[in-house]
Amino acid sequence: MTTPFTSTDDVTHFVSGQPYAGAGSQTQAVFNPATGAIARHVRLGTNDDVDAAVGSAAKAFPKWSNIPPIRRARIMLRFLELMNSHKEELAAIITAEHGKVLSDAIGEVSRGIDIIEFACGIPQLLKGDYTDQVSTGMDNWTMRQPLGVVAGITPFNFPCMVPCWMFPIAIASGNCVVLKPSERDPSASLFIARLLKESGLPDGVFNVVQGDKVVVDALLHHPDIKAVSFVGSTPIANYIYETGARLGKRVQALGGAKNHLVVMPDADIDKTVDALVGAGYGSAGERCMAISVAVLVGDVADKIVPKLAERAKALVIKNGIEPDAEMGPIVTAQALERIESYIALGVEEGADLVVDGRNYTVPGHEKGFFTGGTLFDNVRPHMRIYKEEIFGPVLSCIRVKDFSEAVKLVNDHEYGNGVACYTRDGHVAREFARRIEVGMVGINVPIPVPMAWHGFGGWKRSLFGDMHAYGEEGVRFFTRQKSVMQRWLDDTAKGAEFAMPTAS
Repeated sequence: MTTPFTSTDDVTHFVSGQPYAGAGSQTQAVFNPATGAIARHVRLGTNDDVDAAVGSAAKAFPKWSNIPPIRRARIMLRFLELMNSHKEELAAIITAEHGKVLSDAIGEVSRGIDIIEFACGIPQLLKGDYTDQVSTGMDNWTMRQPLGVVAGITPFNFPCMVPCWMFPIAIASGNCVVLKPSERDPSASLFIARLLKESGLPDGVFNVVQGDKVVVDALLHHPDIKAVSFVGSTPIANYIYETGARLGKRVQALGGAKNHLVVMPDADIDKTVDALVGAGYGSAGERCMAISVAVLVGDVADKIVPKLAERAKALVIKNGIEPDAEMGPIVTAQALERIESYIALGVEEGADLVVDGRNYTVPGHEKGFFTGGTLFDNVRPHMRIYKEEIFGPVLSCIRVKDFSEAVKLVNDHEYGNGVACYTRDGHVAREFARRIEVGMVGINVPIPVPMAWHGFGGWKRSLFGDMHAYGEEGVRFFTRQKSVMQRWLDDTAKGAEFAMPTAS
């Protein structure tokens, strides 16, 4: 069994290759969600701490950006090896502070490792285009160069994977990074920083500043930050995008979601139930790609709702470190209160509460932040539990008469992050993939998170900015293109040229 993470030391910052206590004295409690007890405290950063981290990164940038990409890739390869060898240790840290079950935490680390492995191919990814003899005696080529100091601002629900969407590609491309992780589960960021240091990454290339909105605003307004990558709720994503863009920064801000799974009448019922239970209740629903709405087409609802209810009641809910746990606690007491208030709201709005997960207790963990799996049926599009992101283990069933109504329902929602369709009909699957207005689509795949080389991003109010995270779009986000046209003087005609050069 994996050794639990039990450190009681304060979680600090990481600047210039070293743990850094910071200029401020304010701290915030970090809880063990399974027990409800304070496990440790995190130092909250100040403007001076941001200045120190950005200054360290700016000092490191000229040398780091000029290191050949193959040498940067070799450091990332050593980091990849260390992440693989410390996978379970990092997962235990995530489970201790977030609450997700250990197997899910290991899966999170593995998906982060995929991005690191992708970043190891940076020499190929940074290759430009070359045209010989674009005009008489003239050649033209492009190159991609790093931006400078960039910032990553990441959420609590994936304290390893989401930072890995950002910093491996940014660093491999020649940038220096300041990471602001969630203050709710901050320890994973320091563990990663130590592994990067052990990998041989020069001091100042990767820095961590813990904190809250003070640090976020300081990063957004710092003149030496060239780009900001953010993942979190839509209101904050909108704020970060508007603020960063107004201040002249490149911004990608991934926001919230309300992900649907459309169940066609020909779907395999048992496999679909498995998909809905795993995607709706896995990680206690605290995933931006969690399925929170089952769209039941035709008479399939009468077959699937009773099976969903049975499975929701039978969920094995425990401390996430337990090997047989299927669902762990909610990350904080405040998040638990918000989730259960939405359940009460759903009842008030007239939805049928089939399974009520409220007031759930785990023996021996009575003060933990636990709730059970909740299932609603006969939810309507006007209800807030349908329109708003709950971010908890609450699955809503909504009934529609046919495929066209299902597509319209999904397309009318303000979010467009992820969606899935379960069917055995190839024509339906093809039409669904083409007609649906959502950025990530699964056909008989409940959580269609793209692999490392494809890139992650939604549509509509789930993404602010033009580029998706990681993959080739991630490389483009953390670099800028330069075009070079070259002609040697011996080939240049004498005399001034007043016309626009043409390919002649």
